[in-house]
Amino acid sequence: VEQALEQADAALAEGDAGTASAIYGQVLQHEPENAAAIGGLARCHLAAGDLARAKEILSRAPAEAANAPAIVAARSALELAEQSAGAAGKLPEFRARLERDANDHEARFELANALYAAGDREAAVDELLELVRRNRNWNEEAARKQLVKLFEAMGPTDPLTLSARRRLSSLLFS
Repeated sequence: VEQALEQADAALAEGDAGTASAIYGQVLQHEPENAAAIGGLARCHLAAGDLARAKEILSRAPAEAANAPAIVAARSALELAEQSAGAAGKLPEFRARLERDANDHEARFELANALYAAGDREAAVDELLELVRRNRNWNEEAARKQLVKLFEAMGPTDPLTLSARRRLSSLLFS
């Protein structure tokens, strides 16, 4: 099962949600309450843009698996997808607002969401870190909280999570 989950995770990371979905489905046939497979299958549907199906899969996760890393990551990814739905098309608008006023924190926050929705995770993280640098307390620390959500969705071992956490720490504790 562990080897199958590793193969599915690798396929999903490479953008092959179809293969990953099939493998997660096979694992769930043998272990219907496997949190890693449930979370992975939900992430496959998110990758395909099927937010409703991802939400349905997560709603069937057993209560005792609610804090499993794969479930937490999938729930965070679903929240981010719901929050940024339609935002990717507004990238030029948010960039224009920032050109007019670099301290338009709302525009920077929305730009980060739009970048994430468009698949540019690194640029999204950069914009949120810049917002923390400019005004860490803006909107009840919205940028820091959004970064934490991104970290959860990307997973604790993702190289971008690791580097962004270090950068955030240096901003917060310097």
